[in-house]
Amino acid sequence: MTVFYLVAFLSIFFALMTIFTKNPVHSVLYLVITFFTFTIHYILLNAQFLAVVNFIVYMGAIMVLFLFVLMLLNLNKDTEPMKSNLVKMMGVIAGCCLVVVLFGAFRVFDLSNPLVVKDPDIGLVKNLGKVLFKEFLLPFELSSILLLTAMIGAVLLAKKETRKV
Repeated sequence: MTVFYLVAFLSIFFALMTIFTKNPVHSVLYLVITFFTFTIHYILLNAQFLAVVNFIVYMGAIMVLFLFVLMLLNLNKDTEPMKSNLVKMMGVIAGCCLVVVLFGAFRVFDLSNPLVVKDPDIGLVKNLGKVLFKEFLLPFELSSILLLTAMIGAVLLAKKETRKV
């Protein structure tokens, strides 16, 4: 349990650092660390597939893309628009509403015994593959054809036409 609480504290800490950091590149890097702590949570929950997908897709692809876009934009103080007091006030009101909702949720929250999983192998990739290729074979193949069609369409749209005169 101490590992869970340590990782939960780190998740909350780095999420808050993501929000309150002024430099957007540092904010993205803190978000990458936050996603890494989520991966550790998935491993603690015995959901290896979700851990691998979170690690590869979110940390490896999406967040690196965000980082490259931020570096290419070359953001500085001159390009940042000035926020009016009305926008700041709306942000404070929205934050207060969030705090009220969180306090209401914690008030109703009831502590109980931890859930004991009847099948400890439920989150393993091996079992997911068995279900995916036995019960859901047709939807799996249809989605692969749909993704292949989208990829071919994106390549054709991005391809430049060469005109011969």
